[in-house]
Amino acid sequence: RSRAPEFYGFVAWTSTSLLFIVYVLWAVTPDEYIRRLGIIWYPNREWAILLPAYSIMIVLLTYFTYFSLALANTPAFSNSAAFTDAKGHFPAPDARNPYLRDKDPNAVPEPYDIPIGVVNRVLYSQGTDRR
Repeated sequence: RSRAPEFYGFVAWTSTSLLFIVYVLWAVTPDEYIRRLGIIWYPNREWAILLPAYSIMIVLLTYFTYFSLALANTPAFSNSAAFTDAKGHFPAPDARNPYLRDKDPNAVPEPYDIPIGVVNRVLYSQGTDRR
């Protein structure tokens, strides 16, 4: 097995740590010390607060966007797509009831998925013929 992921992880960890240290030093070191090091241009100090604030807002907006897209693409509860998928095998709506074809002793009924309405009628009907 290759040990490349370990090296990539180590490089990512060390570079992230080094960049964080440079960021903190840039944010808190007075201007005269930075100029003594020979650095004559660097970003304004307000970016030390703006970058984390923008980053947090981008993360929150990303979560909000994905949550909103999930809600927008969810079908209504009255739509059959809420509880079935493209692989569901249902009888044609104009056919006579395929679930009663097994009454004929020589018939082999086709396998169909039972619609949720039929399941609810059988399970939750208030009639006395339930057993």
